[in-house]
Amino acid sequence: MTSRVLLTGGAGFIGSQIADQLIEAGYDVAIVDNLSTGRRQNLNPKARFYNVDLCSSQVEEVFDRERPHLVSHHAAQISVQASMDNPQNDAATNVLGSLHVLELCRRYGVRKVIYGSTGGALYGEPQYLPCDEGHPVRPVSAYGISKYAVELYLPVYKDTFDLDYTILRYGNVYGPRQDPHGEAGVVAIFSQRMLGGDPCFIYGTGEQQRDFVYVEDVAAANLIAMETASGKAINIGTGMGASVNQVFDGLAEAIGYQGAPVHRDSRPGEVHSIHLDNSLARHELGWQPTVTLPQGLEKTAAYFRQAASGGQISQVAG
Repeated sequence: MTSRVLLTGGAGFIGSQIADQLIEAGYDVAIVDNLSTGRRQNLNPKARFYNVDLCSSQVEEVFDRERPHLVSHHAAQISVQASMDNPQNDAATNVLGSLHVLELCRRYGVRKVIYGSTGGALYGEPQYLPCDEGHPVRPVSAYGISKYAVELYLPVYKDTFDLDYTILRYGNVYGPRQDPHGEAGVVAIFSQRMLGGDPCFIYGTGEQQRDFVYVEDVAAANLIAMETASGKAINIGTGMGASVNQVFDGLAEAIGYQGAPVHRDSRPGEVHSIHLDNSLARHELGWQPTVTLPQGLEKTAAYFRQAASGGQISQVAG
């Protein structure tokens, strides 16, 4: 029997590419997304789509109709800066919305939840690098706190209600379909601005490092996690840090941009440098990244160039 997957946030940057890979692998996919940041044009036409907010009572109607075996939970408030400006709203979406989903999973007999979490915002300023899953959790933003709170609920639901789970802690995911939104979207932001001949802004020195992992690799990890890594929290990253300056230089070369970056003050709630140990992902999932940063920047620049030439950049990139 074909497994039915309910994917929250499936019109978004990461969620839509998870949907594509699930459908290609033969899963039956339904998507819940309120399109607040997701895009209708990202939706796979083979998925059933419900334009419903995560916190709405209508979500139960979707569960009742779809009766999913698996839930991939990727709907979230994703901006670190927005979480610091309004932590209450961040928690309402990321914590209460997630609990709503977990309660419905329990009520409708879902077998397993795949939870899209964060590695970059979870561990705080690292005590050592790369951060493995045993690194102390000390988030420095409301976003990191809200994402981790849901991680704490998942073992309780597994032990009490037999709801299995796998947590995937992402590095800084980038690639096609990304909105230029917050630092996590720096590749998309730079791509859009460079193609428009506009100045690019770097907050701080630009020497701060992130673990930039290509979105298709992240989607591949989700596909594997559907049927393995029970009860595990797993980093999904490259295992290497790259500076914002490196990203700027790589995109400038790919696009042919001649401008210099404009530096601004660093922003509160953001870790200076982090990258993730992916040893557990290799062991539990048999997963490792396949796209290098130069390759990924080339692919992303080509996507935004095509979008710009087709007059779609404002729709695709936010």
